[in-house]
Amino acid sequence: MHCPRCGKSDLKVVDSRDNANGVRRRRQCLSCEYRFTTYERLEQFRCPQCASTESRVLSAELAENGVRRRRECLECNHRCTTVERSDMAAFLVRKRDSRCEEFNRSKIFEGVRLACLNRPVAVEDIEELVDSVSSEVLNAGLSEISARRIGDMVMERLRDMDAVAYVRFASVYRRFEDVDSLAEVIGEIKEHTRRRELENVQPRLIPDK
Repeated sequence: MHCPRCGKSDLKVVDSRDNANGVRRRRQCLSCEYRFTTYERLEQFRCPQCASTESRVLSAELAENGVRRRRECLECNHRCTTVERSDMAAFLVRKRDSRCEEFNRSKIFEGVRLACLNRPVAVEDIEELVDSVSSEVLNAGLSEISARRIGDMVMERLRDMDAVAYVRFASVYRRFEDVDSLAEVIGEIKEHTRRRELENVQPRLIPDK
């Protein structure tokens, strides 16, 4: 585990409390004295293909921020990699109803995982997306960020990853109330896809010298 401010691994636990899902620890960096909170919780793994919770571990190795495990689903035999790590809560997230809660990386992962269910998206790609969003939030240097802004970050990345997952996530995030709202988002992704296809074609239209 590394300090979210200076990146050093010299940390100490200044407070530790049990909660319903695991352990909440307050940590302090011995290099820059920055303090932040981590949650260590046990999360139930679900297969990204069939959503089954029954799996076996084929191999395990230490990763930079946790443990990387190669798993095989006992229902559909799909294989994927999971990374188990602590969630840093160095800032607050303001919800739609103005309530604030500590940043939770796992909630972003679960939302994206559900949007990508039964889509050709690897768990590694979801992990990379969530890591990218978490890093952008952290690097923003804010003590508080809106849930809407985080949702926009996720949608921006999902748009290039999978169109169906993008629409699924948008339908929950934007809380569609009618068909017109859904049609608007579908129109957005179609236009984005068309622009990307044009960008890929246009360079080939220029003859080589």
